[in-house]
Amino acid sequence: MKNVIALASILGVAAFTYAATKADSNDLLSKRILELFPQADANGDGRLSRAELAVVRRVALKRHPEADLDGNGRLSVSEQEALLDKLRGAPQSRLAATSTSSTDASAESDSVREGPRPIKPSANGVGRQVPNLKFTDISGTQHQLSDFAKHGAVVIAMTGTGCPLCLKYAPSLAELERKYSRENVAFIFINPNESEKLGEIREAIGQHGFAGPYVQDAKRLLPGVLEAKTTTEVFVLDRTRTLVYRGAVDDQYGFAYSLEAPRVSYLADALESVLRGKSPDVQATTSPGCELFYDQPIEVKTNVTYHNRISRIVQANCIECHRDGGIAPIALETYAQVKDYAGMIRSVVRREVMPPWFAEPQENSGEDGVDVLHWANDRSLSDQDKKDLFAWIGDGAPEGESADAPLTKSFPGGWLIGKPDREFAFPQPVPVKATGIMPYKHITVETNLEEDKWVQAIEVRPGKLDVVHHVIVSVKAGEGEFDERDGYWGAYVPGNSTLVYPEGYGRRLPKGAKLRFQMHYTPNGTATEDVTRLGIVYCKEPPKHEVKVVGIANPRINIPAHASHHPEEASVTLPTDVEVLAFLPHMHLRGKAALYELESNGETEKLLDIPRYDFNWQLRYRLAEPRTLERGDTIRFTAWYDNSKNNPANPNPNTNVDWGQQTEDEMHLGYVEYTIPGATPGEPVAGLRSGNRDRRRATEAQGILRGIKTLDRNRDGKLTKPEVPEKHLKLFERLDANGDEVVTIEEAREVIRQNSGQ
Repeated sequence: MKNVIALASILGVAAFTYAATKADSNDLLSKRILELFPQADANGDGRLSRAELAVVRRVALKRHPEADLDGNGRLSVSEQEALLDKLRGAPQSRLAATSTSSTDASAESDSVREGPRPIKPSANGVGRQVPNLKFTDISGTQHQLSDFAKHGAVVIAMTGTGCPLCLKYAPSLAELERKYSRENVAFIFINPNESEKLGEIREAIGQHGFAGPYVQDAKRLLPGVLEAKTTTEVFVLDRTRTLVYRGAVDDQYGFAYSLEAPRVSYLADALESVLRGKSPDVQATTSPGCELFYDQPIEVKTNVTYHNRISRIVQANCIECHRDGGIAPIALETYAQVKDYAGMIRSVVRREVMPPWFAEPQENSGEDGVDVLHWANDRSLSDQDKKDLFAWIGDGAPEGESADAPLTKSFPGGWLIGKPDREFAFPQPVPVKATGIMPYKHITVETNLEEDKWVQAIEVRPGKLDVVHHVIVSVKAGEGEFDERDGYWGAYVPGNSTLVYPEGYGRRLPKGAKLRFQMHYTPNGTATEDVTRLGIVYCKEPPKHEVKVVGIANPRINIPAHASHHPEEASVTLPTDVEVLAFLPHMHLRGKAALYELESNGETEKLLDIPRYDFNWQLRYRLAEPRTLERGDTIRFTAWYDNSKNNPANPNPNTNVDWGQQTEDEMHLGYVEYTIPGATPGEPVAGLRSGNRDRRRATEAQGILRGIKTLDRNRDGKLTKPEVPEKHLKLFERLDANGDEVVTIEEAREVIRQNSGQ
């Protein structure tokens, strides 16, 4: 393995299949690689497969960017030949040295071993209606997909008798068919290979006991319509032929590895979700197998209508908020509603305001060019979704046939997480006035828990959605103050009302804990009352990983008046290895942009880049796969603020702005969700703390500045001695550095800086 990694580190060339006959030049180049670096032949079969050189494709240009002579970001055959000539004299010792170099710390992950990886669902057909395909099985019986509408779900499984991974997955498919046929799930098997003999196919069917229709599709018409990539891929359709999952059966087998049992059962999990009327947690993955080849692209022309296409786009991306009882002011649940607002929909999609998603795209392509899913909750529309949406609106928004409509999404009791195991609510209603602004309200709710509980899903539900801007829920067991910098436990902010963790992960709700709700109300013209609730779903069993949250904060921010792009930053150096799960940046009305960065081994990497921050859409960015960071690494959170008159949301561009609880103040909080590998959930362990600042002094300083603002009744930015109560005169005299019996905000800041050593 190290030799193959070394080869990848030195060569940086594309992978080839030695036995391929696409072009003589490719054959010759593959032979040259094998002759020059025989250790690349990991399985010793005398040829170089794609799997054995997948690592080379992954690190192409990384080790030798100078080989890209034309600067097009790829290495042509001639460029690869030139690189091989250059490296022909490289000694083996050099290869060995490279494989152990500190610069190749990530090389071990770029191995020939490859399992399924999550990919973006909407960019791979998930959510679309599959045409009513017609096909004939090997017994001569004709079918079409609508024949299976009475089933709760349909699985279309690629398979075969030649591909090694197909052979390994055949028993798994047969077992899943036996199990889920009892749950009214139909299986259809597609063999896309012309060369496989009918006798061998029938023998395989009998050996494994496949019961569903088995189709030998030599022209690959069905796989072409489904855009199948490999011979092991499976597709799950609901009763309306909506594609709800595509990808691997599970992760038991892949390139260059096998497991005793799967760790993740993608197909079974998808079927369980569909049968319960839910969307699968993982909706699309790659599927290691023999790559399918198409002589020519197969196009399926469908007229885009509301029922056969647009309703599914809206349902997948909008309906969670835009529904009766949802947090959005406009419902988009019917054709009439969507048509009424078609112009508005086109506008906000073009301006990339909706669906709300502000993270810069991450470069995350695999060795096969597939864009691996980076953010699990990526809300951005795919290019095809936008194209179809704009075309539909341009065509006059045709309704189509109601028979093509998707299944209706349901929200039991209005809860997105399903029926909670436990609910907590305000002990009494909170009055909300009709006009003006309101300071934050803090409501404490007793849990009265008699034992610790492990929680997998959390949802905050305001009683009056039209006046609640955001809610931050903190947990405190025992004595002590609540502090936002200690991290949130639950949250309701625009765009986020739930926290749902995967199996094996959970948050601890301690015995006797108190919940503190920080409520931001925005009066809307009518006086009302609010009772906000929090619902939780318990973990089915104690989790393997305890989820924690830290807020990387700079409580001493000072944003100058009229500054249009003012940066503030804070950082935390990891005292232990951690696995990062998610990020949630939090600022107020002057927030403009945000950036999380990793500093490790002298290098800096962007973790999350938000060039356009919007206080009205504070999103949690959840990684598709946890990111492991090492002890000694530093996470830096930088935020930029627009305190100028060009910021239409700015309450007052003529004043300096400090940390404060109210919306007209500012915050600098970069929340990070994480776990500590190897730590026993519930056991005391040193977690992350926000930065290297003296938090007590910082809090005291902010209290002083807030006090000055409160006492400054005429709002002239300074205090005179008569304005100060007697109990604060000593502090006033300490802040009055020049003895003129006047204290300005700037004067107070300077004294605070001097006393804190800044």
